[in-house]
Amino acid sequence: MFRDRRRIFRTKVDRELEQKIPEKLALYSAVRKKIRDGDVLLFRGGSRLVRISGRSPITHAGMAIWWGDDLMCVHTVQWRGGVTDHLSELVAKHPGQIEVRGICEAKRRRFKRPLAVAEMKKIIGKPYGWGSILAAACLHLPVVRWAARPLRDDEANGGFPFCSEAVARSLRAGGVDPVPNLADKFTEPGDLDRSAVLKLRFTLVPDLEETGDESLPV
Repeated sequence: MFRDRRRIFRTKVDRELEQKIPEKLALYSAVRKKIRDGDVLLFRGGSRLVRISGRSPITHAGMAIWWGDDLMCVHTVQWRGGVTDHLSELVAKHPGQIEVRGICEAKRRRFKRPLAVAEMKKIIGKPYGWGSILAAACLHLPVVRWAARPLRDDEANGGFPFCSEAVARSLRAGGVDPVPNLADKFTEPGDLDRSAVLKLRFTLVPDLEETGDESLPV
């Protein structure tokens, strides 16, 4: 009976998350030049487990960084580690699933984009943060979640980060903490999705001939 109830609950939650329709759809070619260094990229879809545990349709995070005339997504991905990918290619692979979030107006003046970008670039070529993501995942276990105290000390961060941890750490280096009451090390993609600091600018859609939907990075 308990298993049946848990299955029904997970199915209901998963259905509710999938029903959230993307907002502010925009052709990538039309808004590309409006995307700024340090804008946050949040990816929808992907792992069902991450969606349910994080209570959000967002399952991955990266940062937009201009490399000369090329607009890149800097992120850390399982099995690949910290990498750079052309944002145009990711948009073509995942149409309507990548959101561009900017710093809210109230925090914008204190946000130092060059510092955030410099911090994010440090993950390039570094291993994926398996230890960090395992620690964050353990907090969802019933007994651990009940016994653990709130983890708020950003200075306690250490080791190689996973995707949303890297983004949170970089934003904080730029002067803005996206989730003030949670350490970067335990900041999940869903926490960035719910952050009052990050405001939706666009949900990116490719030109039709560029569409080639594939599985999402994690």
